[in-house]
Amino acid sequence: MTDTSSWANRAFIGLCVLILIFLILPTLLIIPMSISPSSYLEFPPTGFSLRWYEEFFSDQSWLSATSFSLQIAAGTSVCATVIGTMAAIALVRGNLPGRYTIEALVLAPLIVPHIIVAIAVYLQFAPLGLTGSRTGFLLIHTALAVPYVVLLISAALQRLSPSLEMAALNLGASRSRAFFHVTMPLIMPAILASAVFAFLASFDETIVSFFISGVEHKTVTRKLFEDIEFSLSPVIAAASTIFVVVSVGLMWLGNLSKSAAQKSVDPEAETSK
Repeated sequence: MTDTSSWANRAFIGLCVLILIFLILPTLLIIPMSISPSSYLEFPPTGFSLRWYEEFFSDQSWLSATSFSLQIAAGTSVCATVIGTMAAIALVRGNLPGRYTIEALVLAPLIVPHIIVAIAVYLQFAPLGLTGSRTGFLLIHTALAVPYVVLLISAALQRLSPSLEMAALNLGASRSRAFFHVTMPLIMPAILASAVFAFLASFDETIVSFFISGVEHKTVTRKLFEDIEFSLSPVIAAASTIFVVVSVGLMWLGNLSKSAAQKSVDPEAETSK
């Protein structure tokens, strides 16, 4: 029985490794393709050249799209973190009627296919003149990023004992002061992690951005799609490599913040150690 169980565990681990390789391999192949000296995408590369990275940083259209995406992602990160934190506090600490219905509506953007969201948003934004505008991008990207913030902050608040906040209130602190001086410092790592995930959710968003982009204001994800369709060159691989490295770095920072959040809001676990 032990041998059978051990064999099954090895088979399961091997299957997981194969699936992981299958998912990661296409992304890893982009890196060598981005340093190829050829004027077309090829693998394996026949040499080494950074010309496509130079072209990316010298092409105004790429820089403009990247700058616009970074601006929208930064604004989304701030707005989604503030709104999501307040929503999480209301859901976890409050006594809202229809709490589970509200929570389901807040998390709906994670469940509803983005193509449906994109069509609905376009039909709503077009008559209002919000398509292709910074305001339109900020509104919809914030709506799409808020669920990530709510999930992370809710998890942190659920692990944080309410007795700490009650102690502050019993000592005369107002609710706002108790939050800013007691609750917020303890969940700050979760807030930072939420901001990172909100930033990535906005920067990597493709479908909705494609629908509401305009001629002047377009995200880098739409720029990638346009170049894939009309101008397939290795600069796409160079841009993709840059974005993958940045995204992985931000994800790593987000996970570090999340781990710190779990430790900071679980004092009993730290004491037991």
